[in-house]
Amino acid sequence: MTFVTGLLVLLHLVGAAIIVGTWIYTMKRPTVSPGQFHASLLSLITGLLLVGIHEMGEDPVNHAKVAVKLLIALAVAIAAFVGQRRTKRGEPVSTGLAHAVGGSALINMAVATLW
Repeated sequence: MTFVTGLLVLLHLVGAAIIVGTWIYTMKRPTVSPGQFHASLLSLITGLLLVGIHEMGEDPVNHAKVAVKLLIALAVAIAAFVGQRRTKRGEPVSTGLAHAVGGSALINMAVATLW
């Protein structure tokens, strides 16, 4: 089970890195890529799986932290979906939407490490 947990943590971090890395890369001309949407789904799913594995253990789970992180992750996924859909249609993506995806993912990473 340790290997599975480690693999899920790795995938979770890769998803977050893709979201934030793409956001920083496109900072001059903000946009949302389909990769950011897929990475948000990767982080969301692996995060839920990690909570499920942690629930099976003996240590208590901080449900308030999980709820906050889940709400932020859902906001990132929804914003990334809307942004990548606009990108695929050739429509401009608003600066606020692009920054909402990357900034919210960064806030979620801060919640994970500082709470």
